[in-house]
Amino acid sequence: MKILVCISHVPDTTSKINFTEDHSKFDTNGVQFVINPNDEFGLTRAMWLKEKQGASITVVNVGGTETEPTLRKALAIGADAAIRVNTIATDGFSVAKQLANIINEGGYDLVIAGRESIDYNGGMVPGMIAGLTGANFVNNCIGLEIDGTSVTAIREIDGGKETVSSSLPLVIGGQKGLVEESDLRIPNMRGIMMARKKPLTIAEPVSTDAETTSVSFEKPAPKGAVTLVSPDNLDELVNLLHNEAKVI
Repeated sequence: MKILVCISHVPDTTSKINFTEDHSKFDTNGVQFVINPNDEFGLTRAMWLKEKQGASITVVNVGGTETEPTLRKALAIGADAAIRVNTIATDGFSVAKQLANIINEGGYDLVIAGRESIDYNGGMVPGMIAGLTGANFVNNCIGLEIDGTSVTAIREIDGGKETVSSSLPLVIGGQKGLVEESDLRIPNMRGIMMARKKPLTIAEPVSTDAETTSVSFEKPAPKGAVTLVSPDNLDELVNLLHNEAKVI
């Protein structure tokens, strides 16, 4: 079984975010980048399939040379090979089209993508990949078992979980629950050394047009001052909740 894991190169949530050029571009200076958490859950699940069923794992990213350390980390975790599509990720459709081309050329049985990336939170790419490749699709996936070409998946729905059956080829949008956080793997020294010898292929992009563009970015407004009310002054608390907070 050939597995392709889509890896997004995203800012660490502890990084301070700023914008440049009149708030139209993200400022990468001083920002630490990591594997998108939803993708990391998927990569760990792929590792289980590799160990139990002998699957081969390729990781792929759409981006410039700055994303290669993130791909190398995925190789150190245990992926067998990496592909970087040599173009800047502009919007969800253009990324999905680049990934669909890699999938069609590589003949992958299972494509694992994160439900969404934590930078733009678009949540569009996995479904678009399935549409462009004609594969089955399960989003919000929190459980995955494969027997031959038959798949049993569990996905999160409003108010509960749903178990579905499908077949390969399949695209999933994975998230926390696909594996637990305690199961995530940290690269060890042996994995880091082996990653240096694993192939990282640079693929040239196919022609595509961005369907959306970012006009401007705006950070959330700073939190207002806190008003402290004595626990003995319930009338004042009710007044503030009604007239200022307007929640009652």
